[in-house]
Amino acid sequence: MTAQVQPTATALREYFPTDGSSRERPTWGKRGALPETTSAPELSPGLLPEGLRPWLCDVAERVSIPLAFVACPAIVALSAVVGRQVGMRPARQDDWTVIPNTWGMIVGRPGVMKSAAVSEALRPLRRLEAIADEQFEREKIEGEISAISNTSRADDAKDRIKAAIKASNKTDQLAAEADYRAAKGGESEPPTARRFLTSDSTVEKLGALLNENPRGLCVCRDELAGWLAQMDRQGNEGSREFFLEAWNGDGSFTYDRIGRGTLKIPALTLSIIGSAQPGKLVSLIDGAIAGNMGADGLLQRMQVVAWPDSPGEWREVDRWPDKDGRDRAFAIYQGLDQIDPAAIGAIKDEYGLVPYLRFADDAQELFSAWRRELEGRLRSNDLKTTPAFESHIAKYRSLLPSLALIFHLADTFAGFAGGPVSLEATKKAAAWTEFLEIHARKLYVRELSPGIPAAHAIADKISAGAITDGATIREISEHDWSGLKSAATIRQGLGVLAQAGWIRAEKTANNGRPSEIIRLHPEFRGGA
Repeated sequence: MTAQVQPTATALREYFPTDGSSRERPTWGKRGALPETTSAPELSPGLLPEGLRPWLCDVAERVSIPLAFVACPAIVALSAVVGRQVGMRPARQDDWTVIPNTWGMIVGRPGVMKSAAVSEALRPLRRLEAIADEQFEREKIEGEISAISNTSRADDAKDRIKAAIKASNKTDQLAAEADYRAAKGGESEPPTARRFLTSDSTVEKLGALLNENPRGLCVCRDELAGWLAQMDRQGNEGSREFFLEAWNGDGSFTYDRIGRGTLKIPALTLSIIGSAQPGKLVSLIDGAIAGNMGADGLLQRMQVVAWPDSPGEWREVDRWPDKDGRDRAFAIYQGLDQIDPAAIGAIKDEYGLVPYLRFADDAQELFSAWRRELEGRLRSNDLKTTPAFESHIAKYRSLLPSLALIFHLADTFAGFAGGPVSLEATKKAAAWTEFLEIHARKLYVRELSPGIPAAHAIADKISAGAITDGATIREISEHDWSGLKSAATIRQGLGVLAQAGWIRAEKTANNGRPSEIIRLHPEFRGGA
């Protein structure tokens, strides 16, 4: 990871004196390179569940995308299939239960095959849903046949009751009434289709789907930034609250609407996946950092985030998909959709809540050590000045247990493990948290190293000719450019540019009033 370089206080005073003084500037030298923002590593295939590895690596190679682009959505899809079937209790002697639903997104500029990656990763869910649809159609037909039979029996019994009453035959009347009750009692609720995916549902409709699918659902949004931005708009407070509560996976929700009545959702469990463009995330990140509505933690719940530095070199790979790898992966998803908690060693909750697994002894030691380190960071002053990033990292308390359970269950249904959550699965989960934290730093770089992204934004405007020699900080802020909206942020960016020799500040007098202008390196003014 590239070290984070900040303009020193001395440098800021040198290039932007606040005492009104003027000092002789040195001659212009060669422009230096600007410090880079956080560099995010590529995902190692070794971090994938073994049963999914051939399929995911094959997809990444054929589509020519970073492995994380398809792996992150696949992990979210796994969590959606598991849902509330099995939970994780990370502590040895505590009933704290983690439902392994996860939220995530992949970030990249337009045209880097993000949508294709998500589509391939969610292929197992669509296949499961197709199987469920076929089962639903069979059940619906059987239900219709049963309803016709029951109706016919009830009508026949009704006629016999009338005839028995007319004939004053009490024995036949009682027998006909019993037949009528049996026919009416045989009526059942119409079947509902098992759903795994939804893309564009209102909150009310999503609640109705969850009411019919209490194990949980996966919400897929192709443009996640736009969806998150909708949550910031006035009038969407109720929707935002709904999704905030759905993240834990163990809550409930009740709608009370005039004209629509009451809808109770006993299990509010959602997994969310989507893609986003970096530019469209800026305002959301700024909202989370600034402390307005966006600071309630909605963005920070997007924990399975992949933001590769580069989409990589494109390679033409024209071959058929790895069918064996794909089928093996689907068998895991299919197994996870039909979990028998007792068969995998899950413990039945004494209060009828979600059955659960715990860590194996060696895995528990690893998690306890990891948790101590995390809590130490959260209680130190290291993250005090970066509250948005701190909020994101704090939610890793449940992320690691969720990932460990998901990986363990994937291994279980691939024939590699069973019983308590294994050390191997926990090691992978811990490695994933390290990988994801580095990628998350790119989300919050404007908070972690505010001067650097501002410097790059200003440099782009200088190179494009949008900022010219003699401009002022006020003039730059008046453009309301993304990432350059406040004078403080602009000043921090200019400090970085000054250290690299791109600009200088000069004090001038405008109608007798002191003013500060930005002088550009001669290369931007046609000089040598």
